[in-house]
Amino acid sequence: MSVAVLIDHRSGDVTRPSLEALTLARGLGSPVAVWLGDAPSADAVAQLGEYGAAEVRVAEVGDEARHPAKAAAAIATATEDSSVVIVISTFVTKEIVTRLAVLTGAGVVVDAAGAELVDGKVETFQTVFAATWNVRTRIDAERAIVGVRPNTTQASPAEAPGAATVVAVAVELPEARERIVSVEPVPQEDGVPLSEAPVVVSGGRGTGGDYTLVAEFAELLGGAVGASRDATDEGWISHEHMVGQTGTTVTPALYVACGISGAVHHRGGMQASGTIVCINMDPDAPIFEISDFGVVGSLFDVIPQAIERIKARRAG
Repeated sequence: MSVAVLIDHRSGDVTRPSLEALTLARGLGSPVAVWLGDAPSADAVAQLGEYGAAEVRVAEVGDEARHPAKAAAAIATATEDSSVVIVISTFVTKEIVTRLAVLTGAGVVVDAAGAELVDGKVETFQTVFAATWNVRTRIDAERAIVGVRPNTTQASPAEAPGAATVVAVAVELPEARERIVSVEPVPQEDGVPLSEAPVVVSGGRGTGGDYTLVAEFAELLGGAVGASRDATDEGWISHEHMVGQTGTTVTPALYVACGISGAVHHRGGMQASGTIVCINMDPDAPIFEISDFGVVGSLFDVIPQAIERIKARRAG
């Protein structure tokens, strides 16, 4: 069975979640990579082959790939022979796959933590209702579209990787009632994007607006800085860092909540993390209820000790 994976790429580089998606795809069938935009480099093609893609189907649609309706049309053309399409679950791809499902009659599940074949049908598993329920969903349609969250599959090269073949896809883009008139990239901060980070260190009202220690701890752990809604509402840190139901949903291997009480809004965006650690002065804070390890104390006392211990451990 052909399993198409929409490749997320930045400045021509394949993102780590795309490699995770290719790893997942190998368990469902024979992966093919779908690349929208300018043609990939030889290094990118080689990397996709290393992770199991037999083909890299390239639709050179330039900036038109930013238009959801046109992106959906391009993907539909590139995946005509694929029974399953896997994408990275983001705000953008959720809109694209909704349109793709209308075009192809496929069944869609987004924010999945994984997928497998059961009796010839794709079944996904994910958490729902602010991570309070674990569910399995079977897609009964002939075609299945699965949006997977980053950090839910361990990316690993194929046991017998081959050289991926580049296939040009001729796409007829539909007319749309809106058009992109300009593209202005938003400056990106250094480090791993919040949604993809394997470690997230978040600060809330307990930081008092001082994110120095939170940022230092995140950098030490190779992770990203997150925040609660209270912190972003106060203007202490930009909205792009907000973790929660109306912010970014994260599923890192390690989530550290510093000075965050754990309101339902925040828990809904991080409760599916692998290991949750919290630091809070209030022993009755709701965040302790979902944490694997909790420390009662001030983050300004606890984080410096943690940093010192980690540095000493690595030095020894």
